[in-house]
Amino acid sequence: MPRGMNQKFKLYYLAKIMLEKTDEEHYITMPEILRELERYEVTAERKSIYTDLKDLEKLGIEVEGEPVGKSYHYHVVDRQFELPEMKLLVDAIQSSKFITARKSRELIKKLESFVSEYDARKLQRQVHVSGRIKAMNESIYYNVDEIHHAIAENRKIRFHYYQWNTKKEMELRRGGEYYCVSPWGLSWDAENYYLIGYDSDAGKIKHYRVDKMLHIQMTEEQREGGEIYRKLDLASYSRKSFGMFGGKEEKVRLRVRNDLAGVIIDRFGKEVMMVPGQEGYFTVSVDVNVSSQFFGWIFALGEGVEILGPEWVKEEMKREIGKVMEMYAK
Repeated sequence: MPRGMNQKFKLYYLAKIMLEKTDEEHYITMPEILRELERYEVTAERKSIYTDLKDLEKLGIEVEGEPVGKSYHYHVVDRQFELPEMKLLVDAIQSSKFITARKSRELIKKLESFVSEYDARKLQRQVHVSGRIKAMNESIYYNVDEIHHAIAENRKIRFHYYQWNTKKEMELRRGGEYYCVSPWGLSWDAENYYLIGYDSDAGKIKHYRVDKMLHIQMTEEQREGGEIYRKLDLASYSRKSFGMFGGKEEKVRLRVRNDLAGVIIDRFGKEVMMVPGQEGYFTVSVDVNVSSQFFGWIFALGEGVEILGPEWVKEEMKREIGKVMEMYAK
């Protein structure tokens, strides 16, 4: 048998064929393997393929052969990712607001290479929210990488921070001056990615939308605020901050209708203590950063939730409601 042009790549192409053409439901026979190899200009004898299939196990690709009639059918088993896991990853990428539409397509295409061509079609059918609003800042991926690099090097970063104006244009905040921050972590909250950093001038921890950061540069300055950050319970911090908006931290007591117990647990976790009260209601005390976003969350729950205290938080809620009433009374 004349040798093919790509004999030295035989094992590579065999692995490619097995990974693309087989899965738990799709098999390939020895004659089909030989034909597929010929497409890559690789010739082989059956006996050598048996040895090669065993060698694939050393590369982490386990191939199983099952007798069917007088022949054997072969397929890959125990892939690195199971199909349900891949579907979860695809859905997470496609539904993530901070990942742009173009990057979502690129990432999903790369994930398809981890499954057979048959399962890849199933992943494509999972993409069912392509019309949702996505971020428009492609640099977010490089931003995240630069932030992690600065954290590893224990350095501060500086960056421009922008907002959208009424002309739908990026408008730099602070008149284009650089923000200088000590990066300590990243948080994914309310469908957005945030940098958690220490602002030396303000003397406190702040957060910044990563997709609104531009021109990130690592500086020569050492990070500051480590002690303050280490005292910060990031999970608790995210629960207290509604939409990552800052505000005065306060323990707020709420009266909640029983059917909204799930809303409270979803927001504050199962550890929160819910004390039975009047018939159909319970009370709960939770730590929050009091802000307009917090009041908006309370308002959206209507008559199902009432702020019981502290008094200043109740008064602030009344003022917020009053502002809205005045706006609609005109």
